[in-house]
Amino acid sequence: MKNNSTCLIDTLRQRRQKLAELIDFPAVFWSGNSSPRNFPANIFPFRASSHFLYFAGIPLPNAVIRLEAGKLELFTDDPAPGSALWHGEMPNREEIAQIIGADLTYPIAELESKLEGAATIAVQDAATWTQQTQTLGRMVLPQLPPEGLDLELAKAIVALRLTHDAGALTELRKAAAVSVEAHKAGMAATKSAKLEAEVRAAMEGVIIAHNMTTAYSSIVTVHGEVLHNNQYHHPLQPGDLILADVGAETKTGWAADITRTFPVSGKFSSTQRDIYDVVLAAHDACIAKISPGVEYQDIHLLGCITLAEGLVDLGILKGDPEDLVARDVHSVFFPHGIGHLLGLDVHDMEDLGDLSGYEPGRKRSDRFGLGYLRLNRPLRAGMLVTIEPGFYQVPAIINYARSQYKYLIDWERVEQFADVRGIRIEDDVLVTDDGSEVLTVALPTDASSVEDLVNTPVPL
Repeated sequence: MKNNSTCLIDTLRQRRQKLAELIDFPAVFWSGNSSPRNFPANIFPFRASSHFLYFAGIPLPNAVIRLEAGKLELFTDDPAPGSALWHGEMPNREEIAQIIGADLTYPIAELESKLEGAATIAVQDAATWTQQTQTLGRMVLPQLPPEGLDLELAKAIVALRLTHDAGALTELRKAAAVSVEAHKAGMAATKSAKLEAEVRAAMEGVIIAHNMTTAYSSIVTVHGEVLHNNQYHHPLQPGDLILADVGAETKTGWAADITRTFPVSGKFSSTQRDIYDVVLAAHDACIAKISPGVEYQDIHLLGCITLAEGLVDLGILKGDPEDLVARDVHSVFFPHGIGHLLGLDVHDMEDLGDLSGYEPGRKRSDRFGLGYLRLNRPLRAGMLVTIEPGFYQVPAIINYARSQYKYLIDWERVEQFADVRGIRIEDDVLVTDDGSEVLTVALPTDASSVEDLVNTPVPL
């Protein structure tokens, strides 16, 4: 039986070989470096470039790999003589090369002599992409669309990373399992918590205890109508709903992404339960439709129509659900896409823009709501996607829609749901050969089970 180290090297070599089958030029990937917070020695936590991690497997700061014809050359320096005092004994260049299965290794100073004809992808931190530009002798910026060989490399990376190999799925399952436990801990902590921050602490504590980090800034808020709310100071009131969007990331960078919405009191109000069940119906319908060959945009539209049907049944929307969706009326309450790719990045490969999310030849819609769809491709076995329908009462959108959709929305009826600021239900779904597998299925979604989790005492 192979040990973990051998399995890692085998996986990395297979990825490098697959890249070699797609391009006939060298590719160079920088890992990036830590950024200082306020003085040089006080740094933000280091997170290596995902493209570097995909082929190198471990998060090495200030390192570069060069890939050509399936071979990997590692460029990094040995630890400085005094580093052991502050950081402990660290592996040297040759030891790192053995861990990742590098074919050759050099000091970082020798990189410049080996860059002729090489393509790259911009790293996000400013110091590193400045270094990329200077070393390559051409402009490399993350906000610029890639051109020439860089574009060809980006397309090849998308082709590789759209579907996940066995090594990736092992890590993604770990991230999903820890994220499920984090959400359970957050729900259990809610009834005794006084602030959002306490629920967040319970969730992130589980992630830290598993030696993982959060895959993104956690959203734990009673203001679920703020889609990317990163404030945690609000007090918890008995009639509030908490929207918790929290996911773990493994040491090698693989992410999970889960959202649940649950009542602070442990019991949904009748209006909250009505909206929750509408969102859940959309969630379930979309997951049931996932299989190879199905268009992700069709899944999004199915979610929209299911939401519209539910809101018509509740008397919030007026008219035929399909017609309401065609006119974007549903997007007043569901303004974003149904989900996104998930992998090494929580929004996988979105540093490459719509190259990753959109099938060649497709462009984003200019329709409100549909224009925020992050993925517009036919599904393939091995893809991991999120499904995350929601209902939000965003004041700015509501104020605009009152005149725009005066006769298609019953605004008096909407006011009866004032205790529903935002609800989202999100799971991570793997496309399989004959359907799908929900990697986060261990975390219940039905309202009664969610209430039970909130009412479960925190273990002593």
